[in-house]
Amino acid sequence: MTSNIMRSFFKRALMLLMVGTMLTGQGCTKGPDSQTIAASQPQELKIWAVIDDADQFMPLIQAYQQAHPHITISYKRFRLEEYEDVLLNYMAEDRGPDIFLIHNTWVGKYQSKIVPMPAYTQMVYKFVTGSVTSRKETLELRNEKSVTLRDLKERYPDTVYKDVTRRINTAEPGQPTFYEDKIFALPISVDTLAMYVNKDMLNAAGIPTIPTSWDRFQATMNRLVKVDTNGEILQAGAAMGEADNVERASDLLSALMMQNLTQMVDEYGNPTFALLPEALSGTRNELPSVQALRFYMDFSNENKNVYSWNSSMPNSFDAFVQGRLAYFFGYSYHLPLIKARAPKLNLAISKLPQIDGNQVVNYANYWVWTVSKKSKYPETAWNFINYLAQPDNEKAFLDAAKRPPANKALIEDYLEDEELGVFASQILTAQSWYRGADADAAEQAMLDLINEAKLQPEEKWQSLMRVTQEKVAQTLMSKEY
Repeated sequence: MTSNIMRSFFKRALMLLMVGTMLTGQGCTKGPDSQTIAASQPQELKIWAVIDDADQFMPLIQAYQQAHPHITISYKRFRLEEYEDVLLNYMAEDRGPDIFLIHNTWVGKYQSKIVPMPAYTQMVYKFVTGSVTSRKETLELRNEKSVTLRDLKERYPDTVYKDVTRRINTAEPGQPTFYEDKIFALPISVDTLAMYVNKDMLNAAGIPTIPTSWDRFQATMNRLVKVDTNGEILQAGAAMGEADNVERASDLLSALMMQNLTQMVDEYGNPTFALLPEALSGTRNELPSVQALRFYMDFSNENKNVYSWNSSMPNSFDAFVQGRLAYFFGYSYHLPLIKARAPKLNLAISKLPQIDGNQVVNYANYWVWTVSKKSKYPETAWNFINYLAQPDNEKAFLDAAKRPPANKALIEDYLEDEELGVFASQILTAQSWYRGADADAAEQAMLDLINEAKLQPEEKWQSLMRVTQEKVAQTLMSKEY
């Protein structure tokens, strides 16, 4: 009898203990700790951009918010002509974005306004477990590794590493100086300068193949150019030799200089294009940059047999969509603009011509994502950029936006693409060059070089190149090494 009473007592006690455990949430189902709870508080990220519409990013944003319900993301696109003014004004008033887009040549300009990418970011994930009748939400705090310097070298074309990293002092105040390379921005697309071709004009001129070298390119000019009885150009072969009416003239001239073995900057970013590279010492008497300038200027020199362009012509983009220009140098972002303005144009996209016998060099022009130093949530902001840069996510964006990739692992996916193949094929050989804290002033210096060369005899061009180099040097921000 006593034995039965004891068994009944213990059975009831065990049942009460189990019920108490379920009610208090103790035992196997441990609740989130204070650090996880703190990290799961509501956060709002503002993203500002200048190229792509929100629709092209929205699926990725929505997926990210679903995994992190405490995060709300807003996306705003600005017109290019207003973007920098708005960005700088709002940053000055502490009302700027958390994540924003800058050109690859602006990293030096915005360096003081950027928080470098951390090695790790902490992120809270929300999980739902159980059945329909007993759903349970759990939170998990994870340490996630960011893109490393090694990753940057392995995943992206060489120019990206030079463009987005800076060496800075990372020591705490009062501690000995310690310099490290840090990542200040990250791309998800890299564009390259290519050649758009009016096939009807080449066909009418009896030119069977699109030229791939500058020598063959020059040889097509006398077949393509048409002038009236007054010598006015009716139909142009190439828009070159001018500064003000040639789309991205500074990029094209820079590409020609680099193809001709000009060293644009030294290892510290100081301009050196007015110097003879050591590798060419004893083999050339003239600066390779001056030779490239002469090649460019010949197309607007009416005394040359490649004369094709002058200051009275419209902007090169307008001339191309009007059917008055055979070759137009532009980027992938020009393609939808061309299609919108000239939907019936018999168009081809070809690689940027090269110098026979020299190493292939293409020109990179792209935008990168970065994080404001004034962001309340810099870890979350960098986590989102790392999320965008994941190959599957990058590809989802590229397919929606019709952009060439930044990640080298994705290049082969686009080589056969009718619209993006040429741009993708040039990414591995694309280069850029550091333009200091004021990329706009450096670009204007290159345009001034073209305009001044029109007014000066060729024997003065080497001096003009040195003056231009000095102008660019003045845009350099002070750097700690």
